[in-house]
Amino acid sequence: MMELKVIGVGAGDPDHVTLQAVKALNAVDVFFVLDKGEVKQELVDLRAEILRRHAGEREYRVVFGQDPERDRSSDAYVESVDDWRRRRADVCAGLIARELKDGQVGAFLVWGDPSLYDSTLAILDDILDRGELTFAIEVIPGISSVSALAARHRVGLNQVGRPIEITTGRRLAKSWPDDVDDVVVMLDAQTAFTQHTDQDADIYWGAYLGTPDEILIAGPLSEVSGQIVEARTEARRRKGWIMDTYLLRRPGKELPKDL
Repeated sequence: MMELKVIGVGAGDPDHVTLQAVKALNAVDVFFVLDKGEVKQELVDLRAEILRRHAGEREYRVVFGQDPERDRSSDAYVESVDDWRRRRADVCAGLIARELKDGQVGAFLVWGDPSLYDSTLAILDDILDRGELTFAIEVIPGISSVSALAARHRVGLNQVGRPIEITTGRRLAKSWPDDVDDVVVMLDAQTAFTQHTDQDADIYWGAYLGTPDEILIAGPLSEVSGQIVEARTEARRRKGWIMDTYLLRRPGKELPKDL
């Protein structure tokens, strides 16, 4: 039977790759890469650097597929993402069928951790559900951008006895989550934090975490939100893309006496 490894390789620093991930990398015959085009070529180059450092000098192949574009103009967000994932599954299924032989091991390298806002596992489940291909799946956890963000700012993600929520910019734009003072935000293309500058909150923001282009800004939200927007706009203009994550923190409420 074929085997596919879904390997978390960290937020951007090749040193984020864990010992477990290194062991997995050195068991792979074929690495599958979805090419996002010239604008994000450096992401492909970074994967190549990870393999150069950690996959040894043995023989393996790297094969590429064209990552389909997602319709970002549609108001039907969930439907557009489902359609994009189906088309991604079509590409991945074709690559696996053509390039991986029975008994071989293939792998997808995933930024951050495969369990957090990544579609690879859902896509592989889709392919298996179609019944045309059969393979085993092993998941190797990685250092997420959330963990990298907290480490770079030297803060904990939660306050004592308080929950945190990990959400998207799209949801934060609608409202601050109920009964939560610590909110981690990913996939924010609209700088949703600017809609909450009336909150007594601090922000810990990071872009291109773990890479030479890393940008870190922290401070009271009402004071640094404009600085973040300016830095983000300039970085996106210069590089053509951006990946950023941030933590919003309000002062914690008094703990209930029974906790």
